[in-house]
Amino acid sequence: MTNPALFPRRAEAMTLEALADTRVVVVNGARQVGKSTMAGLIVAQASNARKLYLDDPAILAAAEEDPVAFVQHDGLLMIDEIQRAPQLLLPIKHVVDQDPHPGRYLLTGSARLLGLRDLPDALPGRTETIELWPLSQGEIESAPDGFVDHIFTQGEDVSMPPCALRKHDYVDRALRGGYPEAIRRDPGRRRNRFFDSYITDLITRDVRQISDIERPAEMRRLLSVIAARMGGLAVVQSMAGDVGLPRMTLSRYLDLLELVFLIKRVPAWSSNLTRRAISTPKLIITDSGLGGRLIGMSPDRARDVTAPIGPLLENFAIGEVARQLTWANEPVQLFHYRDRDQVEVDMVLEHASGEVVGIEIKAAETVRGDDFRGLRHLADRLGARFRAGFVLYTGEQTLPFGDKFKALPMASLWQLGSTLGS
Repeated sequence: MTNPALFPRRAEAMTLEALADTRVVVVNGARQVGKSTMAGLIVAQASNARKLYLDDPAILAAAEEDPVAFVQHDGLLMIDEIQRAPQLLLPIKHVVDQDPHPGRYLLTGSARLLGLRDLPDALPGRTETIELWPLSQGEIESAPDGFVDHIFTQGEDVSMPPCALRKHDYVDRALRGGYPEAIRRDPGRRRNRFFDSYITDLITRDVRQISDIERPAEMRRLLSVIAARMGGLAVVQSMAGDVGLPRMTLSRYLDLLELVFLIKRVPAWSSNLTRRAISTPKLIITDSGLGGRLIGMSPDRARDVTAPIGPLLENFAIGEVARQLTWANEPVQLFHYRDRDQVEVDMVLEHASGEVVGIEIKAAETVRGDDFRGLRHLADRLGARFRAGFVLYTGEQTLPFGDKFKALPMASLWQLGSTLGS
């Protein structure tokens, strides 16, 4: 297998573009997604650049001893895992205020740095932040990864050739996930060992680094509860009962898990045209492979007709769209929709222009007209604002289901669009 560290990352080109006109560029992302590798490749292309890794105790000690001297450098200075030494941010701010030319600092971090309340002023107006997720399917398979842009430019005219992938192929991809180390390992015991160690390290190191959590065991149990509800509503009271935590503590734990990129809240979409919509967000695990491990799913178990494949593939598909939104050209936001009559749409993509595309995810290899019920509900209420509605399924054909509606193979998520890197 190709070394995952060498897979092209769309964020690399975006980071280089940002360094050309921005003083400080922050690459944020989860542990083990390749931030240090990508930043190192960028530094290797620059002249008079320097790399400093704060997971080295000696380097961290130097940063703590004299933060002002630590950030002095004439060229590009990369500081890895900046959240370990937030006291460096004010000296960096001072440097770039004195000398505002672009490309001064490349910072990486394993938490959403600018959202941490304990950080100082945190460089407003001087930075561009780029999120690095686990690898997308397009990055793994050198595919276009342009679904979001494509559906807004093409609308109901979207189509793709017949796809050879079937349900078990999608399940295998979902269970593989996108962490480079997990992809590199053989499926089964070795990959599962990675996921287990990852969860332990995340809770005992990353989360506790940014907050004094009282009950790490309960946080791990909360992760299992979230995974068991993949793609479900984030009803805090219900989850608090399942985990045995006070509601306020559980809300804080959810915030921390999102802060370290382990979960993502998908906000509810509403409009004055749809007043019966509920406002509860939906929760996904940012890496479907990790989510699959948390619920004990395996390719063998997935062959059982009773296995919960639907939520796994929904989580997988939403995760692919969320990744694409970090590099898409079109200004699009991701929501979900559900109303008090139990009408729902898995993904609602709203363009800044007001246009809406609805997407439903189905684990089946066949599609029925009733699968478009939620999409038709939105179309009826939005009128001309409704651009198109798609059901992504595990079959092979693009199938029309009336004006503005189509079924597409789920692989369209990464096979549609322009060539990778264009």
